[in-house]
Amino acid sequence: MAKEVVFGVWDYIIMSATMIASVLIGLYFKFSGGKQKTNEEYLLADRNMSIFPVAVSLMASFMSAITLLGVSAETYYYGMIFVVINISYGIATPIASYLYLPVFFGLQKTSTYEYLELRFGPHIRLLASLTYTLQMVLYNGIVLYAPAIVLESVTGLDRLISIFVVGLACTFYSTLGGMKAVLFTDLLQSFLMFGAVFSVVVFASVQLGGFDKIFIVAFERGRLDFSNVSVDPTERHTWWSIIIGGLTTYLSLYAVNHTQVQRLLTVSTLSRSQQCLWWSWPVLSVLSVVTCISGLAIYAVYKDCDPLAAGSITATDQLMPYYVVDAMRVAPGLAGLFVAGIFSASLSTISASCNALAAVTLTDYVSRWIKVNPSYIPWLTKLAACAYGLVFLALAFLAEYLGGVLQAALTIFGAVGGPLFGVFTLGMFTTYANEMGVSVALLSGMAMTLWMSFGGPRPSIPKLPVSVEECARNVTLPAASVTNNSEYFYLYRVSYMWTCPFGCVWVLIVGTIISMVWRQQQPWQKAGRSHPDPALFTPPLARILRKRNQKNSVQMDTGIAY
Repeated sequence: MAKEVVFGVWDYIIMSATMIASVLIGLYFKFSGGKQKTNEEYLLADRNMSIFPVAVSLMASFMSAITLLGVSAETYYYGMIFVVINISYGIATPIASYLYLPVFFGLQKTSTYEYLELRFGPHIRLLASLTYTLQMVLYNGIVLYAPAIVLESVTGLDRLISIFVVGLACTFYSTLGGMKAVLFTDLLQSFLMFGAVFSVVVFASVQLGGFDKIFIVAFERGRLDFSNVSVDPTERHTWWSIIIGGLTTYLSLYAVNHTQVQRLLTVSTLSRSQQCLWWSWPVLSVLSVVTCISGLAIYAVYKDCDPLAAGSITATDQLMPYYVVDAMRVAPGLAGLFVAGIFSASLSTISASCNALAAVTLTDYVSRWIKVNPSYIPWLTKLAACAYGLVFLALAFLAEYLGGVLQAALTIFGAVGGPLFGVFTLGMFTTYANEMGVSVALLSGMAMTLWMSFGGPRPSIPKLPVSVEECARNVTLPAASVTNNSEYFYLYRVSYMWTCPFGCVWVLIVGTIISMVWRQQQPWQKAGRSHPDPALFTPPLARILRKRNQKNSVQMDTGIAY
């Protein structure tokens, strides 16, 4: 497709205003309040944030531009069943807020991985922390690169300029303004993300002559089929795979991922922190549902001339930007609003990571091996945040040369999340799991999930039928190829939705077996105590341990009295 300049004055004004507003928020928090002089303020916003910005920010750091572009293409080509994932978010929210969050909130540690040292020992803390760092660095490289490529291919907006502007703006405000700037820019950027997706749905509804037309077309053309309740793990999307896969993926992010836990510690009390999680669920679900509907809306417009089959686009994730450029440019500013929304989705994810990785670097690596003067720590943290921003920028520029490495970053995210979630679950829900058991389980679990994710050859995924009947030029749909999936190795046929649950269950089983067979002293035994600290365990188990400790101390007291 020939590139053409599609942006008018209003589009550039809206895009520029987004970047300028984000930078100004960073400057405001640099020169107001405590002026980011302490790490408590820089990394945890002095633990006095209000609930709403934190709740919205939790959603914004989870929904990147890749998600927005990917989910709309998902419902266009594979149907609406993916929307079922929102049920799993509803089931996972109380689990995260009542079983996992109280442990982290009670400990009040800067790095989530400090918990692993208290519960197991220093080696697993380092292993998990390094895994997280590598995962986030790769992931943010693609978060910056992928949307820039998509926008360039469809709108002609130079990718180097968009990577440079987004990367630098983000690094600047998150380095200067700390966590407060990250949370408040997330709030602004979330409104723009909503604006971008809502504008697509509203514009398509007007074009079609009513909101209901979207669903009438979707129903007629087989996009509203929710009947797949198969338990076969090789089927890509079924009720079981989406709910169980969505549940573990959500928990691996919202219950134990350092980026999210750090945000949940920016409020003053546990109940306020739990409210942040509860409020982020409807915010996330509204954006998720509207993004799913936007895919159906675009399908209803192109039902008789699919842009991919017609050669107007070359990849499915270009679908939404193509619609914006093709249909919405008649309204001044709408294309700019859409691009600002896509940029905002990238900004919110990257700024969260700069701040979170700075916290992990200082706490888990620097302060551990080097004796640092406390007055230097805030400066070093800012330096680390800035360095990570520049690393993301460099990775995004190198992405075209790295090719498959960065494309794989998304898959790595899923493959690593499940096993890490399993490690925290073993730590909080059992007293028998030891460092050797969880370390072997984590390494072997990641090896298994990465093998499942990257092994090949894999069968192609059949899309729902599309039409080219009313395309302006003659287009012939390629003949549907019939592949016999049973010829492929079973693990390579398993749906990607099962990778995270598989990794988690693997760690729980292997970690349990090795801990039982290979007995090791627990940290509390090394410290000369006979029983563990209940604060390290999930509230139901902590209550049992406290009762047991009280009973033991009463027995000891009566024994001394005798």
